[in-house]
Amino acid sequence: MADPNPARTFNDPEDPIIAATVPDHYSPLLDVDPPAGENSRRPLKGFLVILSGLLLVGLLMALIGKSGPSVSQKTDLTLNAPAESTNISAQFLEPVSRGPSAGVSEKSFRLHSGVRAPFPWSNTMLSWQRTGYHFQPEKNWMNDPNGPMFYGGWYHFFYQYNPDAAVWGNIVWGHAVSKDLIEWLHLPLAMVADHWYDTNGVWTGSATLLSDGQVIMLYTGATNESVQVQNLAYPADLSDPLLVDWVKYPGNPVLVPPPGIDDRDFRDPTTAWYGPDGKWRIAIGSKVNKTGISLVYDTEDFKKYELIEGVLHAVPGTGMWECVDLFPVSLKEDNGLDTSFNGPGVKHVLKASLDDDKNDYYAIGTYSLESGNWTPDNPNLDVGIGLRYDYGKFYASKTFYDQNKQRRILWGWIGETDGESADIKKGWASVQSIPRTVVFDKKTGTNILQWPVEEIKSLRKSCKKFDKLEVGPGSVVTLELEKATQMDITAEFEIDKEALKRIGESDMEYSCSTSGGSAQRGELGPFGLLLLADEGRCEQTPVYFYVAKGTDGQLKTFFCTDESRSSLANDVDKRIFGSTVPVIKGEKLSMRILVDHSIIESFAQGGRTCITSRVYPTKAIYGAAHLYLFNNATSANITASIQTWAMKSAYIRPYSSHAF
Repeated sequence: MADPNPARTFNDPEDPIIAATVPDHYSPLLDVDPPAGENSRRPLKGFLVILSGLLLVGLLMALIGKSGPSVSQKTDLTLNAPAESTNISAQFLEPVSRGPSAGVSEKSFRLHSGVRAPFPWSNTMLSWQRTGYHFQPEKNWMNDPNGPMFYGGWYHFFYQYNPDAAVWGNIVWGHAVSKDLIEWLHLPLAMVADHWYDTNGVWTGSATLLSDGQVIMLYTGATNESVQVQNLAYPADLSDPLLVDWVKYPGNPVLVPPPGIDDRDFRDPTTAWYGPDGKWRIAIGSKVNKTGISLVYDTEDFKKYELIEGVLHAVPGTGMWECVDLFPVSLKEDNGLDTSFNGPGVKHVLKASLDDDKNDYYAIGTYSLESGNWTPDNPNLDVGIGLRYDYGKFYASKTFYDQNKQRRILWGWIGETDGESADIKKGWASVQSIPRTVVFDKKTGTNILQWPVEEIKSLRKSCKKFDKLEVGPGSVVTLELEKATQMDITAEFEIDKEALKRIGESDMEYSCSTSGGSAQRGELGPFGLLLLADEGRCEQTPVYFYVAKGTDGQLKTFFCTDESRSSLANDVDKRIFGSTVPVIKGEKLSMRILVDHSIIESFAQGGRTCITSRVYPTKAIYGAAHLYLFNNATSANITASIQTWAMKSAYIRPYSSHAF
């Protein structure tokens, strides 16, 4: 279809779609003016020349006890044998690519090891995979979290949604509300692809709450020519606490890609922050060649924008930045801060979702209101080359400031890692992480802490304690539980002090992902918990610590999840995830794990390192799933204290006009 406006000024007042009317009962949020013209497309020529020079310089430089419930102990620790996959005689099918051709990241899961025959999933197996207390729609596909906020006494959550199928495509905005971030009420679709400027998708966006009570929603639309543009929407009725109806600004789009930026590399506007100059600023993700960048725009009315010279930040070699987020954290207090807050005792977290490797990276630094730039505290831990929110399956995350409880809350999209045919058969795909609070880690001063929101404890039921269990090298201990598929677990570990003194220096650096997983034995690890394990442990998902002395002679602690034996199915991803975790002198090693059927969220040392996994067992489901404590170290005893809670399912209900 030809572009009805080949000049791409996007402001034809005769276009009947652009001239859509606002409902009579709504008092317009903003005066309806034509969208910004050339001032929305301020050239990047100067910046690109400078950036090219920097990249050249960079390239040249690169060339130069026992008081708890009964347990049984086994000494035959069979962690070394690989899982035995079931061989299926079936046609090998190439997974369909979904997303890149439309100008966004790959949405289909594609096995890194090549095409495999689909596993014959039974309805019983697939039914078990649906979570009990994580947010997900009743059916079909979901991806990025959008525009989370607290308004009118309700937490609002919007999300990328395909109302027609369990695969990516036909993206609109789903909408749900909650009083506690745990139990949800689904609402009608908030926005659908019904205008030329978003006909190919109502993509990711963010909410901004103004001091006068207005709500601004900026989102990326894919036009009829698949150009990525930014659009404005707002509630039709601010007196409705559920914000069921939304209005798209008749002058959309309000921003188009500036010169020097590709039509498909301009997306995901952030929540706006307010400056001392009386202007609002937003950031948008992009790239120049292989350098990931974030552009910044000024606006006074959210209709007209001016591109700030330079960029918020740029990191060579990181590729396209999606779902950029910038927010302040307090260096002294444990509460969250409004996005516009700045001043002494504050650092800013900059996060980007990297299209190239599908991971969310963050760094801590300083944001200058005067220059509009952000600078990392440690260039070696810059965005895309340093710390990650989560070392497992976690992407396209977004935070918001919860003014109700003065905290910053993080959402993340947890995609599937099974075959698309299984998703179609079960009728849904993807879940959202449990919302996490985010604070600055005052003990280390180098990272943030993520922790499940306190409301999740409302789902806890019966508790079992296993106190000071001593586990020798090469041992497994059965933790007797009624059910082990829907749990909240906390565990603390202490290593034999004599073993710590004896440990020798290694001639190689340990790595979770490149090691042999839980089967690779060392003097001080691995040790931890075996989750979703069947009785014979043909299937199991270990979450564990591994302590090693590096080539520098210093002890390092690693936190890992090993999916290599999580399933007998041959068409699911089974990787080993993890990273180092800082441990302060005097601290015990601690972990918290949320198990909810096919998703496992793990948090080490109060949330310094987090790992999310999707697992698809075929045997270790329902009552056949068990929990074990293990120690696969070669010479160290460990002592573990564990608490487990069975978890109720959250009440997530469909919309009804009679619900209130």
